[in-house]
Amino acid sequence: MSNHRLVYSTETGRACPRCGRPADRCSCKKQPAREAPRPFPADGVVRIQREKQGRKGKTVTVIHGLPLDSGALDDLARILKQRCGTGGTVKDAMIVIQGDHRERLREELQKQGYTVKLAGG
Repeated sequence: MSNHRLVYSTETGRACPRCGRPADRCSCKKQPAREAPRPFPADGVVRIQREKQGRKGKTVTVIHGLPLDSGALDDLARILKQRCGTGGTVKDAMIVIQGDHRERLREELQKQGYTVKLAGG
């Protein structure tokens, strides 16, 4: 079991989720949390990529880099899902559309005035 992580021990109590040591002897609480690296730069270009990994073999189209707040992102996702005739969601400022619809989504986003680039394979 290489991915086993201790959460609680009757001897020491709670364990730190980052370093695995007992919470009172945690070494990582003194270090600031590192920000996760962004997969794409914030350069104003909307990137569309197809993903399959970690989704049990299902293909999805992911749209990154939209300069919108959460409400506008939900509205745009609804429009794009209707255009593709499929389901999807908004997660972590990304729109995830079920299936491979990169070309159709690129056309729709370009009509709305975005600079679009197909990313990945």
